[in-house]
Parts: sequence; structure tokens; C-alpha cells
Amino acid sequence: MDQHFLHFNSREVVAAARAWEQHLAKGGKMLISLAGAMSTARIGRTLSRLIRADMVHAVSCTGANLEEDVFALLAAPDYEVIPDWRALRAEDEAALLARGMNRVTDICIPETVMLDMDARLLELWRAACEAGTAKMPSEYLWEVLDQPGLRDQFKLPAEESWVLAAKEKGVPIYTPGWEDSSLGNAFTAFVMKEEIPSHRCIVPGTEVMARLMRWYLSNCNRSKNGPSVGFFQIGGGIAGDFAICAVPALIQDMKLSGVPFWGYFCQVSDAVTSYGGYSGAPPNEKITWAKLSVDTPRFMIQSDATIVAPLVFGYLLGD
Repeated sequence: MDQHFLHFNSREVVAAARAWEQHLAKGGKMLISLAGAMSTARIGRTLSRLIRADMVHAVSCTGANLEEDVFALLAAPDYEVIPDWRALRAEDEAALLARGMNRVTDICIPETVMLDMDARLLELWRAACEAGTAKMPSEYLWEVLDQPGLRDQFKLPAEESWVLAAKEKGVPIYTPGWEDSSLGNAFTAFVMKEEIPSHRCIVPGTEVMARLMRWYLSNCNRSKNGPSVGFFQIGGGIAGDFAICAVPALIQDMKLSGVPFWGYFCQVSDAVTSYGGYSGAPPNEKITWAKLSVDTPRFMIQSDATIVAPLVFGYLLGD
């Protein structure tokens, strides 16, 4: 990469990786946001290593990315690859549905692993409701991963799961809009069927934001001269916008003094700037929203994140 990635998007990839290294070298922390289907794309193979190497300190992700990392850990050999996915007819898609195969671009996730996870979580959710406790979705999945004998059922090396790595390293996982996921749908249905007494065992979104804001205050070098927290965004949407809004909420809504802007920013997305679309908004636009400063190192890589993210992560890991 140092030798050949010299211009355009490729130069931006190397520049972003080098700036990440410099940010960490100065003592800064890093938050990653995951949109899209990065877990099903097996980003855990490198992201888990970054987490264990103390190069990632918090994750904001969609409910799909949270659950699909664990789904793969438990059922990857049962997935089906569809090489000619662009040629599928509507009838072919209906046949996959009939067999309980949920397609994500070129690979299908079997319904069986989702139903198994539903059953495991139902007991945990019900017990938490009865005890009057509430947890984030990631914390329940961590409990599942701790269940006796489950490791014996792993179908992938445990080292490839970024959710498991986050659990082991104590890295918080924030999941905005969790209801937009298979497990979030299942939880809602369980409550509506009265198999769970209420919604209260899941930490609500505003409290998740408060937890993220407190985490930021604890890690942003507010009273020091060191760097604040960096932000590496894969894709757009709620996973990124939710997390990055922690800073303007602290500065403009909490009116706290001395809170620094995000100290590094990079986004990898194939979206382009058009008609106010957030996913393709250039980083400098975030200055007007009190998210980034004039001096924040900013990078925008317009490419396929399933290609670019492993390159950046591998660069950081010395691969």
C-alpha cells in the first residue's frame, strides 16, 4: 500500500490509516461505526484483532451487524453462497424464502440460527423483566456467549468474532435503532404475544445515547492537551449519525465547557453527495454541526467498504 497506493482514493486510504496510527500514538481512543452488512462480510476477522490490539475502544453498529457476527460464529457452515446473485429471478428469491434462507447480497443466512438465538434470548429477556433490570442488546448477546457449552458449538474460530473480542476487552457496543434487526423484531413480537411482560428490559435509545456521551467524556482528554476520541465510519445511516451526535449533544445541549470535537474522522462509503443525503455528506459539513473542528484530520474514501476496511485494518496491524 505504501508503494502503490499513491493517488486518488488509494492515497486517501493510506493517509487515513497513517493518521489513525498517529492518533493512537498520541494516546487517542477510537470509535468505529458499522453500517451495511459488514459482519456477514466477515469483517470480524480483522476487526476482532484491532479490538484485541487496543486500537478500537468503542463500537456503534446496527442491530444487524451486532447479531450477524454471532450468527456466523454459530452457523457459518450452513450459510449458502449465491455466486450469480445478480441473475436471480423473483421466483428464485421466493424459493430461498421457502427454504428459510435469508439473502444478503451473495450469501444466505439460515433462519435456523435466528430461531435458536430467539429461544436463548427469550429466557434472558424474560428473566431481566422479572428482575426489573435493563441491558443493551449487546450485553444480552454477551450473556449468550457465556452460556455453558456454547463455545463447543462455535463453527468459526472464536478469534474471528468481533463481538466476542469486544466482550473480552470490555469495549462497549452501542446499537441505535436495534428494533430494525431480526432479534429486535423477535423481541417486539415476544412482547406483543405477552411472552415477555414489557419492553423495559431493553435500554431505550435515549439512555444508550447518554451512556455513549458519558463514555466520550471519560475518554476525550477533556482536561488534558492530548487528542480526543477518533471516529472511523463504515457506511452511513444511523450507526454513524447516532454516535457522532454525542459531541454536539454535550457541547450544545448539555452546554459543557471544554468538550473537544472528535479528534479524527474517516468515512468509507460508496454514497455520493446529493440532495442532502447524510451517507454521502463530506466531512467538512460536520463542522457546521459541532461534530468536527477545522483542525480535525478528515478523510472521505468513496469505495466498497468490504474491500477498503480490511486494507486499513491490515495496515494498522502490520499485515
